[in-house]
Amino acid sequence: MADPVLIKKYANRRLYDTQKSKYVTLAELKDFIKTGSMVKVIDVNTEEDVTAFILTQIVLEEAKQKNALLPEPLLHLIICYGDNVLSDFFEKYLQQVINNYLYQKSMFDEQFSKMLDLGIDISGMAQKTMKDMSPLKPFMDFFDQSKDKT
Repeated sequence: MADPVLIKKYANRRLYDTQKSKYVTLAELKDFIKTGSMVKVIDVNTEEDVTAFILTQIVLEEAKQKNALLPEPLLHLIICYGDNVLSDFFEKYLQQVINNYLYQKSMFDEQFSKMLDLGIDISGMAQKTMKDMSPLKPFMDFFDQSKDKT
């Protein structure tokens, strides 16, 4: 993956994209990240890395529009235990859990799509061939022939 794009955060809360040499909004930054790009946000005054803060701000803005981010019980746990218990979980496992979920979901979607495609082909072939494949067909044909003879 390419190096993250450097974004400078100014005191007036403006964000400056050093790659495109222009100011960007949180929404533009969100769209940029959704394309798979990585960013690194540095506070111009303190030279502190504030990437996590800006990304959290983007998530919270998204949640505000949808009026939900995480289930309330989980939010209570985060507030209750804060850095003590949950930060370890978030750092070590949450990203891995989400990545595994996304991978499994894409594999399931792909397999389901293949099954649907295969099922459509099989049903067409089955209609053509199954009518002559009945194990009782020769037996039934014998009775059909005997009716014709009488």
